[in-house]
Amino acid sequence: MIEDLLRNNLAWAATRTRLDPEYFRRLSKQQTPQYLWIGCSDSRVPANEVVGLQPGELFVHRNVANLAPAQDMNLLAVLQFALESLKVRHIIVCGHYGCGGVRAVLDGQRHGILDHWMQRVQRLCEDHQSDLGAIHDPETRVNFICEKNVLAQVRALSRNPFVTDAWRRGQPVSIHGWIYSIRDGLVRDLETTVSDADEAGRLSAPLPLARRGGSPRTAVKPRSPGRAT
Repeated sequence: MIEDLLRNNLAWAATRTRLDPEYFRRLSKQQTPQYLWIGCSDSRVPANEVVGLQPGELFVHRNVANLAPAQDMNLLAVLQFALESLKVRHIIVCGHYGCGGVRAVLDGQRHGILDHWMQRVQRLCEDHQSDLGAIHDPETRVNFICEKNVLAQVRALSRNPFVTDAWRRGQPVSIHGWIYSIRDGLVRDLETTVSDADEAGRLSAPLPLARRGGSPRTAVKPRSPGRAT
């Protein structure tokens, strides 16, 4: 079975070279992507293909549930290199509906080390307990937290010292929150782009008391992804 992958690679490289003899020569030069993609490890969400970019055009970091914790040295190394060496102009946090990591938090079961990694999402669920209580469909509950998780990671990145230092020195960097639906292949913009410290400050402002506790004013629902699986 593993030999099939090597044969696939040979066929792919041969096809690329036949269609474009200079392809690998160009690709071997210094990469100059304009985008850093922070996405989920889910194998059904291929970053380059989702947004129609070629190898070398998208710098990618992936982990379970597309988290951006300031204590994760892997994430920090990627972020620093992307901002200081590659000079990316856009950081895209892209979650996806039906995320297995989010589902694991909501199912109330033990999942080993995943439980430790997902503690931030667990706290997010606790913060939105009232909203979740108003949503009775299990899949809609998962998708609601998938969206809120993307927004939380955008907020965390907007406070990350590597990002704030870039803004301070006048480097143009925007952080975008997107979510992908495996059901229809479409990316939805969660309309939470942050491009400077002032916008980051507004994004980090506390929610009104009516949204932090008690009954929600309305049952907030995710953006019509269908039942992602």
